[in-house]
Amino acid sequence: MNSFMPSTTFAVLLLPFIAALFAPALTQLLKHNAAWILALVPAAIFWHFSGFLPVISAGEVVTGGYQWVPALKVNFSWYIDGLSLTFALLITGIGTLIVLYSGGYLKGHAQLGRFFSFILMFMGSMLGLVMSDSFLMFFIFWELTSITSFLLIGFDNKREASRRAALQALVVTGGGGLFLLAGLLLIWNVTGYSEMSLLLRSGSLLADSPYYIAIFVLVLGGAFTKSAQFPMHFWLPNAMEAPTPVSAYLHSATMVKAGVYLLMRLNPVLGDTMAWHIVLPLFGGTTLIVGTLLAIRQTDLKLMLAYTTVSSLGLLVMLTGFGTEKAIEGAVLYLVAHCLFKGALFMVAGIIDHEAGTRDVTKLGGLMTAMPITFAAALASAISMAGLPPFFGFLAKEEIYAGLWQVSFWGGLLTIVAIVGNALMFVIGFVVALKPFLGRRKLKLGNVHEGPVLLWLGPVLLATASLLTAIFSPMTHRLITSPMASAVEGEPVSAYISLVPHIGMPLLLSLITVAIGVFAYINVARLRALMIYALYKIGWGPDKGFDQFIRGTVRLSFRVTNVIQPGRMEFYMKVIFILVAVSILLPMALFDEWPAMPQWPDTISRYEAVIMAIAAVGLFSVLYAKDRLTAIVSLGIQGFAVALLFMLFGAPDLSFTQFMVETLSVVILALAMTRLRLTPTDHRALKEKIIDTIISLACATAFVLLLLKVTQLPFDTTLSDFFTRYSLSIAHGANIVNVILVDFRGTDTWGEIAVVMVAGLAILSLIRIRTRPANAIAANDPAEEDERL
Repeated sequence: MNSFMPSTTFAVLLLPFIAALFAPALTQLLKHNAAWILALVPAAIFWHFSGFLPVISAGEVVTGGYQWVPALKVNFSWYIDGLSLTFALLITGIGTLIVLYSGGYLKGHAQLGRFFSFILMFMGSMLGLVMSDSFLMFFIFWELTSITSFLLIGFDNKREASRRAALQALVVTGGGGLFLLAGLLLIWNVTGYSEMSLLLRSGSLLADSPYYIAIFVLVLGGAFTKSAQFPMHFWLPNAMEAPTPVSAYLHSATMVKAGVYLLMRLNPVLGDTMAWHIVLPLFGGTTLIVGTLLAIRQTDLKLMLAYTTVSSLGLLVMLTGFGTEKAIEGAVLYLVAHCLFKGALFMVAGIIDHEAGTRDVTKLGGLMTAMPITFAAALASAISMAGLPPFFGFLAKEEIYAGLWQVSFWGGLLTIVAIVGNALMFVIGFVVALKPFLGRRKLKLGNVHEGPVLLWLGPVLLATASLLTAIFSPMTHRLITSPMASAVEGEPVSAYISLVPHIGMPLLLSLITVAIGVFAYINVARLRALMIYALYKIGWGPDKGFDQFIRGTVRLSFRVTNVIQPGRMEFYMKVIFILVAVSILLPMALFDEWPAMPQWPDTISRYEAVIMAIAAVGLFSVLYAKDRLTAIVSLGIQGFAVALLFMLFGAPDLSFTQFMVETLSVVILALAMTRLRLTPTDHRALKEKIIDTIISLACATAFVLLLLKVTQLPFDTTLSDFFTRYSLSIAHGANIVNVILVDFRGTDTWGEIAVVMVAGLAILSLIRIRTRPANAIAANDPAEEDERL
């Protein structure tokens, strides 16, 4: 195990966030050409992590970090192995192309600088997630991906559809984040480890734990919502409301694969159990089929690709859950292949929309001569998506079938699911790559031409990478896929698949897939009509269910609010005092922790008797006061009596403070009351008075018992000794109380002053508000009306 340049890696992880700070100013200066400068940031990070390839491919891992909260064993640490390194290279490599693509796609957009800032923060969040070793660091970046994706999906915030899609993504993935947090805390509690590197060496500790099922469910809750597994898949296609650069990045190398990353990361410690081998393939296979069928129904290029992303994520989850060595290799190969071809195809869809003005495949055609570079990139990517040679997708598909095929019911069933899913993705890939470019040009498309270099550079490079990784597969396996598969499997794995296919059942299954795909492509219009009819008959879906859930939550919140927040101060006060009494008396009753009753002293001094008599007089004055002003003044008597007691028992400073507080309270409340009606206002019925009396007596009894219990416990002089010892020597003050307030608790005191100041400013603002006369507002001036409201 090695530790490489921790300070350098730490700086690299912060680079995207630093670049996000300067992106708006740089864009204002250079316009869309700022993309060339900003793209240097992910490119530099890509170069940095590429330097780890020789070390990681040799079977080593790289760790580093800093102590954050040593007492809780919480560190800001990172862990680099084959899995995290591959993700880091995909995030930064494709991220470089996305930044360039954004400059061309959003050229002239008024908020381009803001977009660059968001996309870089999103990149940094995802990079931090896959690099994280500490559980806390992992969770923070996990939630940052949800927040930054919310900003990106809702980038066009003036459109209701964008706002809804952003909120939906945030609710679903944020809710899943709460499941994950609970799961990580439970893992921490069971194992005592708070870092992935230590957890991965714990063997079967989690699998053998009685809390395994709880941990398993909580982790799946986080992973399935993030990676859009059925039935939580609906948020991902709706995220297509985001600009195309976001879609290309979101679906290829970033957030939607975070859940898959989590499952792959925890496979060595949570996998190889009955629950893992059944639940993951079940949900993954269902998601694969549902995603491809819904993709067939679409005519929007982005939606077609979005639903195939859902199905691809299902395939990855299914393979990870199946768990054989070949299945893990297939998952790793397919993840890399999917990043390359899906990123390219989304960019192609964006170029078509940008140049032709539509993404509706039924309105497109004949663009090949006008956009030859885009067509070549689309065709190459579609071939890889279809699993055909000589692209990397072919290697992935062959290994998938080699990993799934078994002479067993479960293996055979999952193989059939994979064949159907791959065949339908074959159809979608070629629909996106061929339908817009072949055939007769539609007259309404106008003068279509090839996009600028910022647009087509990304898909061309990704398609080329898909070709080169397949041609030079031995090098790809040595540097990328074998280390990644080893990290997922938890033991050394070597991948050997090349462009020479597996002779036997995998090749036969591939030929069956192609045959079904060709047949479905020829009949895609009929299949689309069939899916439209089927969905119409079904009617309800998870997306509609989400809206029903939100409406139900709002209604429930409204009703609960009406119950617990009815707008009456007396209700709030009753609830508070009841809860105070119950929280004190109930534990005493349950655990039989009643205090011993004190003994009344044999003699009481005249001064003490007089003070208690004054307090009693004040109490009865408050109870029998006929108006507010008398009650306020009588209430002050209680405070003065307590102040006198403080003085008699040798606490003059405390006594003086109590005198000042009581005097100011009485004066301020009396002044406030002069602005109100001081006539008797106690309109309570006898029943209410009895209830209030019981509540007040319960609270009084509770506090008396609590004080008795506290005073009967041994007195710990640690703090008293500390303040006595250091008040003069360190804080240079002889008055210990003043030193505590000004020095030892100076920040706390400053905060209290700030709160009082803010409250005072708020009150002043309310006092200064004056309602304008109605006739001074122009009847036809909406701005004036809005200002008044």
